[in-house]
Amino acid sequence: MSNYDPRCSLIDIKGILNIRDMGGMPLEGGRLFPERVFVRSGTLSESSDDDMAKLKEYGVTTVIDLRSKSELERYGSPALNDNAIDFHSIPLFLGNPDLEEDPTMVFLRTHLLGDFYVKILEELSGDVINVLDVLSRCEGCALFHCAHGKDRTGIIAAVIYLLAGASREDIITNYAFSYENIKWFLDPLIEKREDCMKHTLRSDAVNMEIMLGHLDRNYNGDIREYLRMKGAGDQMITRLISKF
Repeated sequence: MSNYDPRCSLIDIKGILNIRDMGGMPLEGGRLFPERVFVRSGTLSESSDDDMAKLKEYGVTTVIDLRSKSELERYGSPALNDNAIDFHSIPLFLGNPDLEEDPTMVFLRTHLLGDFYVKILEELSGDVINVLDVLSRCEGCALFHCAHGKDRTGIIAAVIYLLAGASREDIITNYAFSYENIKWFLDPLIEKREDCMKHTLRSDAVNMEIMLGHLDRNYNGDIREYLRMKGAGDQMITRLISKF
């Protein structure tokens, strides 16, 4: 049984939802994932100038926004026009999650988030690889984020941790912590949702289990096999691995 506690990764920047360093995750061979290499979070849209200054003081020089184009257009991002940040918009959601009739939101009325994660891995694999390629090439610390920092962000974090050699147990623990960390923010939103959609604002362990099970069944449980089959080159994979 691992003694990994995801609370060790929390970063104290009040205006950025669910912001956590990926460092501290136990890896095979007794190593730990290094700190100040990759940071994950929710949206930066509500960040103050002071929040952004603290983010840059932490070492962040690259930001990858995983939100849809409609989310970026509606809510904006202070990183978009910041000359000190290399900003990339790489959506892992093609529609508009704010619309009830969006095909993905309709899908989630009868499917779990884990099924949505599988759709992203398969239908948006090129974008997943683009995110990893930017992370492999960046200088300094890179932050990737979506809206709440649990779903699209959770997929990328899990792929990186798999590549680094983290255990399935710890990856699931890290994923499930996303909801626990921001219950104070999400629970009032959950109360307003109809019953069949309440699950979309949590990060139940079963969702990551579904995603990992898909990789087991279709790619022999080998994230490198998934990446190569989806077009990732060995040089990119090697660059990314060299980060940790």
